[in-house]
Formats: sequence, C-alpha cells, structure tokens
Amino acid sequence: MAVTAETFRDLFQSADWKQEKHVPVIEVKDRVKKGEIFNVSVTIGKEVAHPNTTEHHIRWIDMYFHPQGEKFPHHIGKAEFTAHGESTEGPDKSTIYTHHAAVLCFKTDKPGTIYASSYCNIHGLWQNAKEITVE
Repeated sequence: MAVTAETFRDLFQSADWKQEKHVPVIEVKDRVKKGEIFNVSVTIGKEVAHPNTTEHHIRWIDMYFHPQGEKFPHHIGKAEFTAHGESTEGPDKSTIYTHHAAVLCFKTDKPGTIYASSYCNIHGLWQNAKEITVE
C-alpha cells in the first residue's frame, strides 16, 4: 500500500484539550497587529497533566501558520524535549526533566490559522488549531 498524505493525516488525533492531556494548547491573542511580532505559547497537558517520565513523555511540539488565501502553511518552528529523567543509573533516576511547553514568535500581515502538533512516545501524534485575525 502506498503512503499518501491522507493516510499520514489520519495518524493525527485531536480532542478537547480541557479533557485530553495530549492535545497541544495554543495560547495567542485572537487579534494581532499587522506586521508586529507576537508570542504564541503551546503547552501540553494544561488542564489534565501529562506525565513527563522516561517511560511516558512528550518528545516534541511543531507549529505552522497558514495565512488565509495562501496554498501552503509556513513552518514557524519546532521545540524538542530531550530530558525525561534518563540516567546512567536507570529510568527516572536523573533530576533533569524538560517541560513540554514552548513559546514561538512571528509576525504576519494576513489573518490565518496556527496549527500545532505534538508527539507522545506512547500515544502518538496530536494536533490542534487556532485562528487569528489581523488588524
């Protein structure tokens, strides 16, 4: 079976982030100023905490912006989380744990949709989206 964009798209899960700990929560103003840099915060497990252990953790968050009227989205950035308590002494023996949250900044002259995806090492790919307007 050939892999197509549709089969890959079907791998992404989505749900209400207030009830599901894997969904990326996108926090950004609903209206941003044209041409001014603004912050977008993306976190995992805002209402329902997601574990951050060697055995169960969020590996990365990826963010895209799709300007209204354009064919393709723009990749804004990716945050990778690589410290989950691993140690030469064994799983969860370290005191270093990367928290699964990121703040990325960009500017735009067009309204559009911010897309965020995340990867849980046990539960796979998750996604969310948020529209913004430009004034």
